[in-house]
Amino acid sequence: MNFEQYSLAFSREASQSGYTEQSIIRCLKYAEKLFSNKVPVIYNTSHLSVLVGYRKNYLKKASFYTPYFYRNFEILKKNGSKRIISEPLPSLKEIQIWILNNILYNIEVSRFAKAYIRKSHIKQNLVFHKGQLQVLKLDIENFFTSIKLSSIQDIFMSVWYSQLISNLLAKLCCHRGSLPQGGPTSPYLSNLYLKSVDESIYHYCMQKEIRFTRYADDMTFSGVFEEKGLIKFVTEELRILDLKINEKKTKMMSRSSRQLVTGVVVNEKLQVPFYKRNKLRQDLYYIKKFGLENHMQRRKITKSSYIEHLLGKINFILSINQEDQEFLSYKNYLIELKRKSREIRPE
Repeated sequence: MNFEQYSLAFSREASQSGYTEQSIIRCLKYAEKLFSNKVPVIYNTSHLSVLVGYRKNYLKKASFYTPYFYRNFEILKKNGSKRIISEPLPSLKEIQIWILNNILYNIEVSRFAKAYIRKSHIKQNLVFHKGQLQVLKLDIENFFTSIKLSSIQDIFMSVWYSQLISNLLAKLCCHRGSLPQGGPTSPYLSNLYLKSVDESIYHYCMQKEIRFTRYADDMTFSGVFEEKGLIKFVTEELRILDLKINEKKTKMMSRSSRQLVTGVVVNEKLQVPFYKRNKLRQDLYYIKKFGLENHMQRRKITKSSYIEHLLGKINFILSINQEDQEFLSYKNYLIELKRKSREIRPE
């Protein structure tokens, strides 16, 4: 439905419902701006409740008493420290997914953001930095939780939602006043929040012939450049958004050393690091030698989906290098093993 069709239908139904001509004109002016930004028209809380399929009272409670609508748990980071994940409960999660699919995906992020984009792959972030003399990796500290509710409200207002609706949508996407690590809308909202900084950094890099991409909180620069000046510029740009670099994770890599970008080697060809590949080789060797069950017992592996776990890792390797015949053979072996295990499973 285009705006002209919407306008005719809305005017007819609004007139029958007793709306004044002035009210209808005011509503249509508001709706036209939303149509121009390719986002759904939302007039008020009641209207949103109809669109998402939840009662108005639920939306109000979820937006005002957010801690009661999340479950918090911890996961271990690679360095052994813990990361707190705040995941919305099923109903709020469903609402956030509606917001993501129907509103956020219609708002463009910068072309330098390579994570959380539909139909994109991590490989698109890697190819920019393959075979470069220098690679600099910068990490944004406390990424999601540093992005506050007021900034999320501004994102919704930028596509012409009213302040009331923008505030409601922002509250439905935030937990304790910031983006939760675990919310379906958090990744894409973080991309939108960083859009202006991405553009500023790009213009700086373009003048100095530096390649730049950002994968979530991981910023990568490659080429030949002066490190200190670049870091100073990026630091100042991030400060505008109340963000800062995690200096402990800053890493400069020359061509003579292993250059890792989002966990993948980019020196001469794209390749998952040797130690990860070798670990899978060992697992497959012992599975073939001792059998799957025996290998799992020896390693004290209790995962019921262990084969799927291995296949996931192998598929990632193959997504980076489709011509890897060794890991393609491992994949085929595990698929056949999985098929046989189903055939002998008792009914």
